[in-house]
Amino acid sequence: MGLDLVAFALTALIALSIYLVHRFLDWIWFTPKKLEKILRDQGLKGNPYRLYLGDQYESGKLIKEALSKPIGVEDDIKKRIVPHILKAVQTHGKESFMWVGRIPRVFVTDPELVREVLTKYYKFNKNHHGLDPITKFLFCGIGSLEGDTWSKRRKLLTTAFQFEKLKLMLPAFYQSCRDMVTKWETKVPEGGSSEVEVWHDLETLTGDVIARTLFGSNYDEGKRIFELMRELTSLTIDVVRSVYIPGQRFLPTKRNTRLRAIDKEVRARITKIIDKKMKLMKDGQTNASDFLGILLECNRDESRDNRMSLKDIVDECKLFYFAGQDTTSTLLVWTMVLLSQYPEWQTRAREEVLEVFGDNQPDYDGISRLKVVTMILNEALRLYTPVAELTKVAHEDTQLGKYKIPAGVQLMMPQILLHHDTAIWGDDAMEFNPDRFIEGVMKATKSQGSFFPFSLGPRMCIGQNFAILEAKMAMALILRRFSFELSPSYVHAPYTLITMQPQFGAHLILHKV
Repeated sequence: MGLDLVAFALTALIALSIYLVHRFLDWIWFTPKKLEKILRDQGLKGNPYRLYLGDQYESGKLIKEALSKPIGVEDDIKKRIVPHILKAVQTHGKESFMWVGRIPRVFVTDPELVREVLTKYYKFNKNHHGLDPITKFLFCGIGSLEGDTWSKRRKLLTTAFQFEKLKLMLPAFYQSCRDMVTKWETKVPEGGSSEVEVWHDLETLTGDVIARTLFGSNYDEGKRIFELMRELTSLTIDVVRSVYIPGQRFLPTKRNTRLRAIDKEVRARITKIIDKKMKLMKDGQTNASDFLGILLECNRDESRDNRMSLKDIVDECKLFYFAGQDTTSTLLVWTMVLLSQYPEWQTRAREEVLEVFGDNQPDYDGISRLKVVTMILNEALRLYTPVAELTKVAHEDTQLGKYKIPAGVQLMMPQILLHHDTAIWGDDAMEFNPDRFIEGVMKATKSQGSFFPFSLGPRMCIGQNFAILEAKMAMALILRRFSFELSPSYVHAPYTLITMQPQFGAHLILHKV
């Protein structure tokens, strides 16, 4: 009897071992090769699957090499921002794929297919596949949700960004922008000029706007949070670009330890701000006019099943501290860099601002009439799109145009390639020409999927109108006080830290006007 039990246990152990080995081999080899065959049979091209690493090692080398030296202001920024994508498309064509570890990522460069992927969010989900779960310290809030949970959260948050609410935020926009312009005025002598590194000040500006309008505080109070979120972003980018090893988040590495420490401190600081806001609202000492106040008020009015937990509210605050600052500051810095290179457009924009506002404080109606400034901002978003590419994943086997996309396969929409495509924009696609937007975005593009700096469809960036309104206010105040040009010390080095930023800052020569 005893020998029979031992034999049974041994047989069961062997069977389990064989099963686990088969599952592992299927995961690491057979499934990727099966997906590769399905894609190749449909005419898609790419490198052969390489065990576990895919194309990530080579991509990492290309990115590191591209970032090792700056480029000229007339050079193609794609070679520095997405060298790995550029090489894949040049080698295999637009209808191709690359490997992110063991997962194939198909390039979607047909504008109509881009529109389909981004509008049919129920078929193509946010891409969390192959990402280390530790990245959720940064990728949190509404941006990480799907299905009904996302839909309910989106509806609640949209309340805070309605046009009527944005109008109420304009005085705070003006105050923050005026503070920055006043700071620059102290650096530039009357009738003279001075070199100013504007990138740092623009980051401070957008941080101050976020603090004032979303949390009813100021930049100094939230400065530590902004600093921590920047460090969190940098560390998360390192995680994303490395090969994911299941379970590695549990290892007590220096990076993992620091990520957890940052998350803990950010949560503690935001919770303190929330507690303070709730107490003031309860005592009737403040109204729900800022994002946090509106969020807390709406959350209180929701049914018990739809209410957000404290963790949910903190997650949304983290997201807006991060995304709200970076998107607008990058738009502003590249707009100023471009206008430094094209003084005729700078003059046209200044003349429009003076005609609309004179010396008066910019208001909502006037900002809505800034046609030239709007054209310039759109062209800056086209040439220096804040995010170079968007990635989704097929939730199930899905037909996309003539292709059948298997479940689990990723789809990449490279904005930067589409925004620079001569087939869409003409032979001058790489040139700064705001006139292409003279009749608006829809007339400038052949398809919605040709221009999507803030994404498209139901999951379009919820803060888009907030960012554009803030950018217009900032440019209006800057243009009527200064003219500017590139400094001889300016180094052109766009790089990606989630958004496209100037790696070595933006040194401009400011002149008072």
